Amino acid sequence: MTELPDPADRGALDIDPIVLRKVVEYAADQVPGTLRQERRVAGIDVGESGARARVLPGNGDPTAVDVRLEVTLRYPADIRSVVAEVRRAVDAELVRITGHKVRSFAVTVAGLRGAPARPAPARLQ
Repeated sequence: MTELPDPADRGALDIDPIVLRKVVEYAADQVPGTLRQERRVAGIDVGESGARARVLPGNGDPTAVDVRLEVTLRYPADIRSVVAEVRRAVDAELVRITGHKVRSFAVTVAGLRGAPARPAPARLQ
């Protein structure tokens, strides 16, 4: 029986930027302090959306990517520490799942939202 070539010599693995975007968005949404937003079209609730990302492959190194991320955070929050944790989580998850590393990372905090208001207690009549 012939020996197989080394796995790295057998072919290539390409991961589409859409997959990288999904990994980035999921990792950002898992960080405490980030929030999902309600989506409405013409005043009608159409669900929720979390972090929104754009991932572009870097020039030269095919495993380096540029990330632009837009998030909504809970108010009040230490914005700097939450964003720092988002950066760490995204970087770690990209490396763990895809082997890609973040070359540049831009975060836009698109909104701050407080906890949902509690409904008024029911009153007996």
